[in-house]
Parts: sequence; C-alpha cells; structure tokens
Amino acid sequence: MKKSPWTRLLGFSKQIAPKAGWQFLAVGSLPLLVGAGAIVASGNRWLPTEVAPQISSLTPTFLANEPPQLNSSLSVAIAPVCAQGTQLGYQASTSIPTDFKPTTFRAKSSEFAKDWQAKLAEAPFPQINPRARLAKVPILMYHDIVAEKEVFFDVTPQEFEAHLKLIQQNGLTPISLVQLVEHLKTGIPLPAKPVVLTFDDGYLGHYKYVYPLLKKYGYPGAFSIYPAKIDKPRGRPGMNWAQIQEMAADPLITIASHSVNHPADLREIKDDAKLAFEMTESKRMLEAKLGIPIRYFVYPEGKNDERVQQAAIAAGYQAAWTMSDEANLFAAESENLFNISRIGQSQTEKVIAEANGGPAMTFFKNGLNFSAPVELTKTTVNKVPLILAAGGKPTTIHAKTRAQVVEIKQGTPAIAAVDGGFFSLEFLDSNKMIGPVMSSATGEFVAAPQGSLSKLEGRPLVLINDQTIRYIPFNPLKHNTREGVEAELLGVKDAFVAGAWLVKDGKPQSAETFRGLFGFDAERDRAFWGIDQADRPVVGVSGDYVNSVNLGEALAKAGLREAVMLDSGASAALAFKGESMMSYTPRPVPHIVALMPPVQTDSACQTAAKP
Repeated sequence: MKKSPWTRLLGFSKQIAPKAGWQFLAVGSLPLLVGAGAIVASGNRWLPTEVAPQISSLTPTFLANEPPQLNSSLSVAIAPVCAQGTQLGYQASTSIPTDFKPTTFRAKSSEFAKDWQAKLAEAPFPQINPRARLAKVPILMYHDIVAEKEVFFDVTPQEFEAHLKLIQQNGLTPISLVQLVEHLKTGIPLPAKPVVLTFDDGYLGHYKYVYPLLKKYGYPGAFSIYPAKIDKPRGRPGMNWAQIQEMAADPLITIASHSVNHPADLREIKDDAKLAFEMTESKRMLEAKLGIPIRYFVYPEGKNDERVQQAAIAAGYQAAWTMSDEANLFAAESENLFNISRIGQSQTEKVIAEANGGPAMTFFKNGLNFSAPVELTKTTVNKVPLILAAGGKPTTIHAKTRAQVVEIKQGTPAIAAVDGGFFSLEFLDSNKMIGPVMSSATGEFVAAPQGSLSKLEGRPLVLINDQTIRYIPFNPLKHNTREGVEAELLGVKDAFVAGAWLVKDGKPQSAETFRGLFGFDAERDRAFWGIDQADRPVVGVSGDYVNSVNLGEALAKAGLREAVMLDSGASAALAFKGESMMSYTPRPVPHIVALMPPVQTDSACQTAAKP
C-alpha cells in the first residue's frame, strides 16, 4: 500500500532519531531541528553526512513540489509528541537566535509544510492573530535616562540596570519589535517569558546609558526617533545622526518613527496632507539617513484614532505603538496592529511576573492537544473578568446526586472542573439532566424523555473521545440514543447538550443565534467550556455578572475558537486543584466537565506506520 506523505515523514523522523539525536535541518524558511523523531527550525545548517543519504533514498513524490517558504525571525524547534509508542503529532517552541538574523524553513513534505503554513497564516491585516491572544507580552516604555531625576518618569542608569537584572533573574527573554509583530500576525509562540523594551524621543541618555547596557546584557531594544530633535537644541539633549547611525547598524536595535515634529496630538491635525507629512516624511528622512527600512511608528504621547491609524497604514508602516495612562494592557490585548499598547516602566516589577509567551504550537493529525499541562489563568478582557483552566484531557462526570463541583471531582485525578450541562430542578437531589447524557465515569448513556427534546433542537451537542472534542447541532431524531451519538464520533465516551454557542469558529455569536434561550441576555455569573486557539480544552467562569453576547466577545478575544455555555447563574462553579474559584457557594449540581492530567508523552518516540 502506498504511504501518505505524513506517514513517510513520521517514518523519516524515526529513521534519523537513533543516529542524529537533535539536529538542524534546513526545512525551508523556518529552520528545523530534527532528532529523537523531531524536526527543528534554526538557520541554514544541514543534516550530518551520515544522515543525508537517507533523505535522498526517499521516493520522489515525498520531495516533489517544494512548498512556499515560511520566514521566521525566531528559532523554531519542532519536536514529536508520542504516547504509548505512537507518534501523535508535533509541538513547536521558540527561542531567540543569537545573531538576531531571520531564519528560513523549507519542508520536504508538502503535506507537512502546508499544515504548518496554515497554522502560521497571518491574520487579515491589521488584525491580531487569535492564537496570539493566549500570550501576555509586556511592552515596557521608557523616556529619558538621566544621571539625576528631574520629573517622575525619569529613570537613572542604576535604576534601568536594576530593571535589566530583574528581567534576567526572573528568566524573561527580551524580544525585538520584529519578533513581536511576527507573533501578533501569525500567532507563532514566543519564548516562555517575553518582554519588549522601548524608548521614546531620542534622548542623549539613550545613547549614553541605555545602548551600552543593552549590549552588556545582549538585550534588543526599540528607539522611536523624530527628526526635528536630531542635532538640534530642542528641550533636553538629544542624539545626533552619527550616534543613531551607530545604533541602527547594531542587530540588537530597532529604530521606529515618532513623526517629524512630535506634535502633542496627531488627532488635532485636521489637514490630511499635514498629517500624512508627519508620517511619511519622518519615514523617508530616517530611511535616507540610516540606510535601513523603517517599519514601525510610535504615536507621540500615544494619541491616535481610526483616522490617524489609517494615515500610518497609508504611509507604509507595518505596525504602530501607543501608550495610555488609564490602562496597562499586554500586547495582544490591543485593538489591532496599529494600536499596540505599552506599559510604563514604573510597572516593570508587576508585569514581568505575568509575562507569558503563550502555549507551544501543536499539530495533531487526528485530534486536539490533550498533552498540555493544566494551567489556571485569571484575566480581564473587554472589562469582563475571566477565570480559565486550560490543558489536560477532558472528561465528564455524571454524579448520582447533586453536590459541589469540588466534591464531585474529589477522589478523581481531575485537576480542574466546571459545572456541566443543564439539569432538572424538579427534585432537590435529582441528577436528571436536560437532554441525553453519557459519561465515561459511569459508561452509561441516559436518554432524555421525548417530550423535552424539541426545545433542545440545534443546541450544541458535546461529544468527547480520547483524541478530540466535537460540538454539533443536537438533532432530537438522531441523538437520543447511544447508537445515534456513536455514529457522530468514533469512540465517543462523553456526551451532553450545552446551552448555546458563545464562540463558533473563532467568532463570537450574535444575540440572534441564541434563538430566545431564556436569560441569555441577563447579567449573571456564567460558566463555559471550549477549545482555545492552541487546541487545548478550556473550562471557566466569568468573575462577575455578564450577558451571553458580551461573554462570547470576551472569550473570542481571549483566544477561544469554540466555546459553549454551561449551566450558569447560581450553578456557575469552577474548581482548581481542590479549591473553589468562586467568591460564593454555588448551587449543587449533578454534572461536571473536568480536565484530567495531560496525556503523558514518551521520552522516546516509536512511530507506528502501517504498510
């Protein structure tokens, strides 16, 4: 039987693992490292000569039709994920190349490359990729660095170096604007704790103090410059062209435009031509003097609106940064690529504790990522507080009677759990559900009374097996029997009917989609579960009252691609590691959705390839 390209790739990784260990393979524009069944991207280094013959021995169809190149400014390591001796897929993590030069990746398997190319596809310009929403990247903003402070936002060289030491001691990885923008566009994962260092206005202190310290620590930094200050006595001493040219030639340094004259508010420039001049002339002057492309813009004092953003886009910039005295937002919490938020340096100690590069990117040929560790996150999106647990392997428990979520999960390996499907309130201790229910905890399928099914038509039917999760519209004529449910998903172990879709295919659902569901528009505590953009199962609750539409909008922006409503109001409950996450005592429930420990991956990968 002819093997698929995917099977051949797995067989290839198995062949080279014993000989090569971890090796670098130029698999196109994302350099790949290969080893123990893994492929990693990082520079144009080829496999050792003893491995090379194995590549040439592969059939021509495997090597044919080279895919388009994928470019990355990060070193991408792609390692196998294996369980019980079988390779399930690949996982990608990133690091910073020491020379700060873009790396390239060309895959020899067109199927493999196309799948990863789809994963790395840019979001429609100038949107932020939904997968990037799972990360928390602080962009720290500095103004002048001076020997003696004059105003509250001044920083001394000693204080600045203390910040760099804090970053180093806490294991953070400073990244460049290029790497940040790539992440925001494609969702490519960043190192575990990324941070961006930015410096406004071109002060002399940037050259005298900041630049030497960045070189000392090997950290990249971005400097926003406006030409009217260069070589001119304007306010505090500024850099001259020679100093900026020296910095611009260093791969550690990114130069951004900060307009020509640093007007106090670009929104107040009503003449479109004058607004365009501030954008385009600054870009032209900097490029002419420095001999490098100027890709990014920083709004003076952070002030912008849609018209100003459009002017920046028209001037040819790829992204633009702002600032706000009212909110400290991480990069992916920004509206779009032309309104990227920064955080004042005074918040350094606070925000670096929350820095997170997002989960590793995974590719599973036939399923979701049930091998990720279970992590708890508390965040606020669109003013909606959210408490979420993501990762692990999902399951459900249909208890014999009602109890607190913490009590139902007690005695099981479950790490996190949320209250599950809707249930009947007819009797105080009844475990009767609204709709059919099937739980792997009991192995039983409990059908629903026929008279109750018509109201459930079209609601999300949740299906779980050992590899994946599916949400499909409930059909009363098909899905009230074990056979009907099993026909929808091979090996299904858990099934129940949820309230409504909150997020579908990454899009929040409008009020019309709730089809008159009672209380969907009421402000109340909400429970939900779904799949995030990293293919991990997620359970969670709102931290305050919210209606279903606003919750869906917040969840989509928080990085969920699928989310359904669970029993809410007084029933809403989330438990993590034996502790309730709620500020009140919820109503007892008979059904929960739980996240079990992640599927353990083997240290050595044995690829199972059938002939």
